[in-house]
Amino acid sequence: MGYAYQLFRRWGLAAPRQFYRMLRLHNTPFSTILGNIFGALDHYSAKFAFPVVAAVASMRPELIHDIIDEGHEIASHGYNHIRYTTLSEVGRERDLRASLSLLRGMGVRVNGFRAPYDNYTDDMPSILHRLGMAWDGGLGYRPEYRGNRRFFHQDLSGTESVTTFIPLNVWSDDLMIDRMNMQPEQITKRLLMEVDKAAEQGGVLMFDLHPIRIGQSKYVGCLAALVEHASTLGAWIPTPTEAVKHWKEHGQWKGDSTFCLLLTGDIDNWVFADYLRRQIWRSRLLNRA
Repeated sequence: MGYAYQLFRRWGLAAPRQFYRMLRLHNTPFSTILGNIFGALDHYSAKFAFPVVAAVASMRPELIHDIIDEGHEIASHGYNHIRYTTLSEVGRERDLRASLSLLRGMGVRVNGFRAPYDNYTDDMPSILHRLGMAWDGGLGYRPEYRGNRRFFHQDLSGTESVTTFIPLNVWSDDLMIDRMNMQPEQITKRLLMEVDKAAEQGGVLMFDLHPIRIGQSKYVGCLAALVEHASTLGAWIPTPTEAVKHWKEHGQWKGDSTFCLLLTGDIDNWVFADYLRRQIWRSRLLNRA
Protein backbone atom coordinates (compact mmCIF):
# COMPACT_ATOMS: atom_id res chain seq x y z
CA MET A 1 0.00 0.00 0.00
CA GLY A 2 2.86 2.40 0.78
CA TYR A 3 4.36 2.05 -2.70
CA ALA A 4 0.96 2.46 -4.33
CA TYR A 5 0.35 5.65 -2.31
CA GLN A 6 3.73 7.12 -3.28
CA LEU A 7 3.12 6.16 -6.90
CA PHE A 8 -0.28 7.85 -6.97
CA ARG A 9 1.06 10.89 -5.11
CA ARG A 10 3.74 11.39 -7.75
CA TRP A 11 1.92 10.23 -10.89
CA GLY A 12 -1.78 10.79 -10.23
CA LEU A 13 -3.97 9.13 -12.84
CA ALA A 14 -0.88 7.96 -14.72
CA ALA A 15 0.13 5.77 -11.74
CA PRO A 16 -1.12 2.44 -13.22
CA ARG A 17 0.90 3.03 -16.39
CA GLN A 18 4.02 3.84 -14.35
CA PHE A 19 3.46 0.75 -12.19
CA TYR A 20 3.35 -1.43 -15.31
CA ARG A 21 6.42 0.33 -16.79
CA MET A 22 8.52 -0.39 -13.70
CA LEU A 23 7.27 -3.96 -13.57
CA ARG A 24 8.45 -4.51 -17.15
CA LEU A 25 11.84 -2.87 -16.54
CA HIS A 26 12.47 -5.17 -13.61
CA ASN A 27 12.02 -8.20 -15.85
CA THR A 28 15.67 -7.66 -16.85
CA PRO A 29 18.03 -9.19 -14.24
CA PHE A 30 20.08 -6.53 -12.53
CA SER A 31 23.27 -8.43 -13.26
CA THR A 32 22.47 -7.95 -16.96
CA ILE A 33 21.76 -4.26 -16.40
CA LEU A 34 25.10 -3.74 -14.69
CA GLY A 35 26.91 -5.74 -17.36
CA ASN A 36 25.40 -3.51 -20.04
CA ILE A 37 26.57 -0.38 -18.21
CA PHE A 38 30.07 -1.73 -17.64
CA GLY A 39 30.33 -2.62 -21.31
CA ALA A 40 29.33 0.89 -22.39
CA LEU A 41 32.01 2.45 -20.18
CA ASP A 42 34.97 0.09 -20.42
CA HIS A 43 36.45 1.22 -23.73
CA TYR A 44 36.86 4.79 -22.48
CA SER A 45 37.83 3.89 -18.88
CA ALA A 46 34.80 5.91 -17.79
CA LYS A 47 33.49 5.52 -14.26
CA PHE A 48 30.00 5.48 -12.76
CA ALA A 49 28.76 6.15 -9.22
CA PHE A 50 25.79 4.23 -7.86
CA PRO A 51 23.99 5.75 -4.85
CA VAL A 52 22.34 2.62 -3.39
CA VAL A 53 19.60 2.15 -0.83
CA ALA A 54 21.46 0.30 1.93
CA ALA A 55 18.66 -2.12 2.82
CA VAL A 56 18.48 -3.05 -0.87
CA ALA A 57 22.26 -3.42 -1.11
CA SER A 58 22.24 -5.95 1.72
CA MET A 59 20.00 -8.25 -0.35
CA ARG A 60 22.58 -8.70 -3.12
CA PRO A 61 26.07 -7.99 -1.73
CA GLU A 62 27.68 -9.79 -4.67
CA LEU A 63 26.32 -7.13 -7.06
CA ILE A 64 27.70 -4.37 -4.85
CA HIS A 65 31.13 -5.98 -4.96
CA ASP A 66 30.85 -6.49 -8.73
CA ILE A 67 30.45 -2.72 -9.04
CA ILE A 68 33.49 -2.05 -6.86
CA ASP A 69 35.60 -4.69 -8.60
CA GLU A 70 34.89 -2.95 -11.92
CA GLY A 71 36.36 0.26 -10.50
CA HIS A 72 33.09 2.12 -9.99
CA GLU A 73 31.77 3.80 -6.84
CA ILE A 74 29.05 3.02 -4.32
CA ALA A 75 27.42 5.96 -2.53
CA SER A 76 24.62 6.13 0.04
CA HIS A 77 21.02 6.65 -1.03
CA GLY A 78 19.79 6.33 2.54
CA TYR A 79 18.98 3.24 4.57
CA ASN A 80 15.52 3.06 3.11
CA HIS A 81 14.00 4.95 0.20
CA ILE A 82 12.01 7.37 2.33
CA ARG A 83 11.45 11.08 1.76
CA TYR A 84 13.71 12.90 4.20
CA THR A 85 11.19 15.73 4.37
CA THR A 86 8.85 13.34 6.26
CA LEU A 87 11.43 12.69 9.00
CA SER A 88 12.69 14.83 11.86
CA GLU A 89 16.30 16.03 11.81
CA VAL A 90 17.12 13.21 14.23
CA GLY A 91 15.33 10.76 11.95
CA ARG A 92 17.20 11.97 8.87
CA GLU A 93 20.57 11.61 10.56
CA ARG A 94 19.60 8.20 11.95
CA ASP A 95 18.61 6.94 8.50
CA LEU A 96 21.85 8.15 6.92
CA ARG A 97 23.97 6.77 9.76
CA ALA A 98 22.19 3.41 9.45
CA SER A 99 22.94 3.32 5.73
CA LEU A 100 26.62 4.09 6.25
CA SER A 101 26.92 1.49 8.99
CA LEU A 102 25.34 -1.22 6.85
CA LEU A 103 27.33 -0.43 3.70
CA ARG A 104 30.64 -0.07 5.52
CA GLY A 105 29.88 -3.32 7.35
CA MET A 106 29.76 -4.91 3.89
CA GLY A 107 33.29 -3.66 3.27
CA VAL A 108 32.23 -0.70 1.12
CA ARG A 109 34.05 2.62 1.32
CA VAL A 110 31.30 5.25 1.23
CA ASN A 111 32.18 8.89 0.51
CA GLY A 112 29.09 10.24 -1.23
CA PHE A 113 25.35 10.67 -0.78
CA ARG A 114 22.17 11.47 -2.67
CA ALA A 115 18.86 11.79 -0.83
CA PRO A 116 15.89 9.71 -1.99
CA TYR A 117 13.72 11.64 -4.45
CA ASP A 118 16.32 14.46 -4.31
CA ASN A 119 14.35 15.75 -1.31
CA TYR A 120 16.56 17.93 0.90
CA THR A 121 15.81 19.95 3.98
CA ASP A 122 17.87 22.94 5.03
CA ASP A 123 19.62 20.96 7.77
CA MET A 124 21.00 18.29 5.42
CA PRO A 125 24.31 20.11 4.69
CA SER A 126 24.99 20.18 8.45
CA ILE A 127 24.18 16.47 8.79
CA LEU A 128 26.44 15.58 5.87
CA HIS A 129 29.18 17.77 7.36
CA ARG A 130 28.91 16.07 10.76
CA LEU A 131 29.16 12.65 9.15
CA GLY A 132 32.20 13.71 7.11
CA MET A 133 30.67 12.98 3.70
CA ALA A 134 33.09 14.00 0.92
CA TRP A 135 30.43 14.78 -1.68
CA ASP A 136 26.73 15.12 -2.26
CA GLY A 137 25.02 14.74 -5.62
CA GLY A 138 21.45 15.81 -4.85
CA LEU A 139 21.28 19.21 -3.19
CA GLY A 140 22.63 20.57 -6.48
CA TYR A 141 19.35 19.58 -8.14
CA ARG A 142 17.69 22.61 -6.58
CA PRO A 143 16.89 25.19 -9.28
CA GLU A 144 19.35 27.73 -7.89
CA TYR A 145 22.25 25.30 -8.42
CA ARG A 146 21.39 23.41 -11.61
CA GLY A 147 23.04 25.89 -13.95
CA ASN A 148 26.32 25.80 -12.03
CA ARG A 149 29.42 24.31 -13.61
CA ARG A 150 31.45 24.26 -10.43
CA PHE A 151 31.66 22.37 -7.17
CA PHE A 152 30.36 24.39 -4.24
CA HIS A 153 30.28 24.30 -0.45
CA GLN A 154 27.75 25.45 2.11
CA ASP A 155 28.37 28.04 4.78
CA LEU A 156 27.52 26.48 8.14
CA SER A 157 27.45 29.35 10.62
CA GLY A 158 30.78 30.67 9.40
CA THR A 159 32.34 27.27 8.75
CA GLU A 160 32.72 25.90 5.24
CA SER A 161 31.20 22.46 4.84
CA VAL A 162 33.64 19.58 4.46
CA THR A 163 31.12 18.18 1.98
CA THR A 164 31.53 19.23 -1.63
CA PHE A 165 28.20 19.72 -3.39
CA ILE A 166 27.87 18.93 -7.07
CA PRO A 167 25.29 20.57 -9.36
CA LEU A 168 22.94 17.98 -10.87
CA ASN A 169 21.70 18.32 -14.44
CA VAL A 170 17.94 18.39 -14.87
CA TRP A 171 17.97 15.91 -17.79
CA SER A 172 17.59 12.67 -15.86
CA ASP A 173 16.49 9.38 -17.37
CA ASP A 174 13.17 9.35 -15.50
CA LEU A 175 12.33 12.82 -16.84
CA MET A 176 13.18 11.88 -20.41
CA ILE A 177 11.77 8.34 -20.44
CA ASP A 178 8.91 8.26 -17.94
CA ARG A 179 7.58 11.78 -18.16
CA MET A 180 8.46 12.90 -21.69
CA ASN A 181 8.30 9.49 -23.40
CA MET A 182 11.48 10.27 -25.35
CA GLN A 183 12.90 7.61 -27.64
CA PRO A 184 16.57 6.57 -27.49
CA GLU A 185 17.64 8.82 -30.36
CA GLN A 186 15.98 11.80 -28.67
CA ILE A 187 17.62 10.96 -25.34
CA THR A 188 21.03 10.69 -26.97
CA LYS A 189 20.56 14.02 -28.74
CA ARG A 190 19.63 15.78 -25.51
CA LEU A 191 22.53 14.28 -23.54
CA LEU A 192 25.01 15.22 -26.25
CA MET A 193 23.67 18.78 -26.31
CA GLU A 194 24.39 19.07 -22.58
CA VAL A 195 27.89 17.69 -23.10
CA ASP A 196 28.53 20.21 -25.90
CA LYS A 197 27.62 23.03 -23.52
CA ALA A 198 29.93 21.65 -20.84
CA ALA A 199 32.80 21.37 -23.32
CA GLU A 200 32.32 25.04 -24.28
CA GLN A 201 31.97 26.35 -20.73
CA GLY A 202 34.26 23.98 -18.84
CA GLY A 203 33.55 22.91 -15.30
CA VAL A 204 31.62 19.85 -14.15
CA LEU A 205 28.53 18.14 -15.52
CA MET A 206 26.69 15.47 -13.48
CA PHE A 207 23.84 13.29 -14.76
CA ASP A 208 21.49 11.06 -12.77
CA LEU A 209 20.82 8.07 -15.04
CA HIS A 210 19.12 5.29 -13.09
CA PRO A 211 20.54 1.87 -14.01
CA ILE A 212 17.07 0.32 -14.14
CA ARG A 213 16.45 2.42 -17.27
CA ILE A 214 19.80 3.36 -18.80
CA GLY A 215 21.09 -0.20 -18.38
CA GLN A 216 18.34 -1.70 -20.49
CA SER A 217 19.36 -2.86 -23.97
CA LYS A 218 16.96 -0.28 -25.41
CA TYR A 219 18.72 2.64 -23.72
CA VAL A 220 22.31 1.61 -22.97
CA GLY A 221 23.34 2.84 -26.42
CA CYS A 222 22.48 6.35 -25.19
CA LEU A 223 25.06 5.94 -22.43
CA ALA A 224 27.66 4.57 -24.84
CA ALA A 225 27.11 7.48 -27.24
CA LEU A 226 27.34 9.97 -24.36
CA VAL A 227 30.67 8.58 -23.16
CA GLU A 228 32.11 8.40 -26.66
CA HIS A 229 31.10 11.96 -27.52
CA ALA A 230 32.33 13.38 -24.22
CA SER A 231 35.66 11.60 -24.62
CA THR A 232 36.20 13.06 -28.08
CA LEU A 233 35.65 16.52 -26.56
CA GLY A 234 38.31 15.99 -23.91
CA ALA A 235 36.19 15.01 -20.91
CA TRP A 236 37.56 13.35 -17.82
CA ILE A 237 34.97 10.80 -16.58
CA PRO A 238 36.03 9.65 -13.08
CA THR A 239 34.05 8.77 -9.97
CA PRO A 240 32.83 11.77 -7.95
CA THR A 241 35.26 10.90 -5.16
CA GLU A 242 38.18 10.96 -7.60
CA ALA A 243 37.00 14.24 -9.11
CA VAL A 244 36.49 16.01 -5.78
CA LYS A 245 39.81 14.81 -4.38
CA HIS A 246 41.76 15.82 -7.50
CA TRP A 247 40.12 19.24 -7.68
CA LYS A 248 40.87 19.94 -4.03
CA GLU A 249 44.51 18.99 -4.49
CA HIS A 250 45.18 20.58 -7.89
CA GLY A 251 42.42 23.09 -8.66
CA GLN A 252 42.03 21.63 -12.15
CA TRP A 253 40.91 18.49 -13.90
CA LYS A 254 43.23 15.58 -14.51
CA GLY A 255 45.64 15.85 -17.44
CA ASP A 256 44.51 18.23 -20.15
CA SER A 257 40.79 17.50 -19.72
CA THR A 258 38.55 20.35 -20.80
CA PHE A 259 35.72 19.44 -18.42
CA CYS A 260 34.61 16.77 -15.96
CA LEU A 261 31.66 14.46 -16.67
CA LEU A 262 30.21 12.60 -13.68
CA LEU A 263 27.89 9.69 -14.40
CA THR A 264 25.66 8.62 -11.53
CA GLY A 265 22.52 6.57 -11.17
CA ASP A 266 20.53 5.56 -8.11
CA ILE A 267 19.77 1.92 -7.33
CA ASP A 268 16.46 1.82 -5.48
CA ASN A 269 15.63 -1.88 -6.00
CA TRP A 270 17.10 -5.06 -7.46
CA VAL A 271 13.74 -6.64 -8.29
CA PHE A 272 10.19 -5.33 -8.37
CA ALA A 273 9.32 -7.08 -5.08
CA ASP A 274 11.79 -4.75 -3.33
CA TYR A 275 9.20 -1.98 -3.61
CA LEU A 276 7.07 -4.00 -1.20
CA ARG A 277 9.99 -5.06 1.00
CA ARG A 278 10.89 -1.41 1.50
CA GLN A 279 7.61 -0.88 3.36
CA ILE A 280 8.66 -3.55 5.88
CA TRP A 281 12.10 -1.96 6.23
CA ARG A 282 10.49 1.44 6.69
CA SER A 283 8.30 0.10 9.51
CA ARG A 284 11.34 -1.38 11.25
CA LEU A 285 13.22 1.90 10.95
CA LEU A 286 10.32 3.93 12.33
CA ASN A 287 9.90 1.47 15.20
CA ARG A 288 13.53 2.15 16.16
CA ALA A 289 12.90 5.92 16.13
